[in-house]
Amino acid sequence: MVQIKTPEQIAKMREAGLVVAAIHAATREAAVPGATTRDLDEVARKVLEEHGAKSNFLGYGGFPATICTSANEVVVHGIPDEKTVLKDGDIISIDCGAVVDGWHGDAAFTAFVGSGHAPELIELSRVTEESMWAGIAAMKVGNRLVDISRAIETYIRRQPKPGGGKYGIVEDYGGHGIGTEMHMDPHLLNYVERKRGKGPKLVPGLCLAIEPMVSLGTPRTEVLEDDWTVVTTDGTWSSHWEHSVALTAEGPLVLTAPDGGRAKLAEYGITAAPDPLAG
Repeated sequence: MVQIKTPEQIAKMREAGLVVAAIHAATREAAVPGATTRDLDEVARKVLEEHGAKSNFLGYGGFPATICTSANEVVVHGIPDEKTVLKDGDIISIDCGAVVDGWHGDAAFTAFVGSGHAPELIELSRVTEESMWAGIAAMKVGNRLVDISRAIETYIRRQPKPGGGKYGIVEDYGGHGIGTEMHMDPHLLNYVERKRGKGPKLVPGLCLAIEPMVSLGTPRTEVLEDDWTVVTTDGTWSSHWEHSVALTAEGPLVLTAPDGGRAKLAEYGITAAPDPLAG
């Protein structure tokens, strides 16, 4: 069953989303050459404490940390540790969540460590982030779940890849419903798979975590021996972006964006729903 939220419940999810946004801001600043991924996890833990929120990652299925730190060829679910030291030129996906009064927020971004990044890495991150926003823009009352998948895939497929070839849209992982749990129905693919059909209709009160993962090469992945860390099978680097979004009768509200998604949605001619916490 797909969980439909009331306006009051969406307001609680917005509170959780703003905590996630604060974690993003703090960890982005801390992702510098010489920092360990454990350092980033500690930064996130402190932000949660300051806001009186809980981590929805720590202990989830036995996951041992507050955030996921996935550098370079690691797609998702990288475990923070003291051995992984960030280097100039690295890219790293920081995926995190927060729980406020039982309601969840979940979002990820790709950070650039230091300077001097190759143009293809900068473009990879841009394409991944913009495909996420294309998916968010397709989150309209009356559309189907597949319309979000199609918008994400179409955007990625239309982008020329520096050096030729195609971007790899990661096959085994995707977005999901979110609410009283971090991962809920429906599962959201980042590409169209005909055998899955159109999926449910998008209605007010539906909340989704929209999260494309894109590599410079293969769409295929494997899980390392720690049973968590997911890497590309060909070692190519990848990018991951995610926002939690609520659909309301007045449009989408990006729960984990500081401005509710107002600026980016305006580029698509879409007015973001009013922020229930504003004023």
